[in-house]
Amino acid sequence: MARVTLHRISKRFGGTQVLRDVSLNVADGEFLAILGPSGCGKSTLLRVLAGLEGCDAGSVLLGEEDVTERAAKLRNLAMVFQSYALYPHMSVRQNIALPLELRRLSAWQRIPLLGRLSGSAVRQDIAAEVGQVAGALALDALLDRRPSQLSGGQRQRVALARAMVRHPAAFLMDEPLSNLDARLRGEARAEIVALQKRLGATVLYVTHDQEEAMAMADRVAVMREGRVLQVAAPQALYDDPVSLEVARFVGSPPMNALPARVLLEGRVEVADVELPFRAERGGKVTLGVRPEALRLSPEGIPAEVTRIERLGADVILHAEIRGIAAHALARLSPEHVAGLAPGAFIGLMPLRAMLFDAQGARIALHATRREHAIG
Repeated sequence: MARVTLHRISKRFGGTQVLRDVSLNVADGEFLAILGPSGCGKSTLLRVLAGLEGCDAGSVLLGEEDVTERAAKLRNLAMVFQSYALYPHMSVRQNIALPLELRRLSAWQRIPLLGRLSGSAVRQDIAAEVGQVAGALALDALLDRRPSQLSGGQRQRVALARAMVRHPAAFLMDEPLSNLDARLRGEARAEIVALQKRLGATVLYVTHDQEEAMAMADRVAVMREGRVLQVAAPQALYDDPVSLEVARFVGSPPMNALPARVLLEGRVEVADVELPFRAERGGKVTLGVRPEALRLSPEGIPAEVTRIERLGADVILHAEIRGIAAHALARLSPEHVAGLAPGAFIGLMPLRAMLFDAQGARIALHATRREHAIG
């Protein structure tokens, strides 16, 4: 496996700038998730790394070697696509063996009838490697089936096996689980992580699913509009986002963004209620509060309950903040909302919070009571 470096990559399609000065460093054996909404440039970035797209500026390095101008087939990278890209007329065994046959057998040796007359030793080696990879992914019993006879999860494992058998410098995965249902997605997620740890593989994994990125990756790179906004470990990304954009994108339900003011001496106010925080800068700001950091309190921000979602262990309470036309979500335990119904008037007090300026950049915030904290 190899270290992967993307240095100041830019890419334009016609008049549309898709990638803007993107730099990423992925350590040997690291699992990096590239997270962002549709159209942010994450798949294009992966294709530039793979050599399937050129870049207008910047460089691509594998280890110490610059491969920016090298053809895709010479980069020794394995790509796993959302659609699996399995050949429907081939068996599982043939699909997995194909990259090895293309590398090790001549064109005439690959002709079905003539090829059997030569290259038997090479074919035996290929068969042994296919069997080894199939065993690692529990595909032994499926080797003679065709893709149409497999479930979505099984097809995904075949695509992974075809990538693994090449012993690539790194694995590039483009939304590989998006076609699976929720149960299979959870199982496949665990399988990919276990496999990556076992192989010590370098993985770049593109997804729009923040839960997937947070659960699988060593680090997550958040992208938007062709730029990398922040790269951090999953928990650090959640606890310490650099901007409101990152804070709102990471977390489910999303962070509440409440219009606020910083008054004299740094006092923070929302809807004319002074909160137990102090800021270092004044003016109009946005208070960011995670849903799980809100509690019911008569001293809190005045709000009216609009909807209650009962999810078993948790309840998601929807409320309109009175006086400022802002919506808030609170994640509470069922006993905390007993007796509440839409139309009830409540107070919401943030236990932890973050503060952002008019441009969405983070502002230092300090709690003034021990039971409260910055996010």
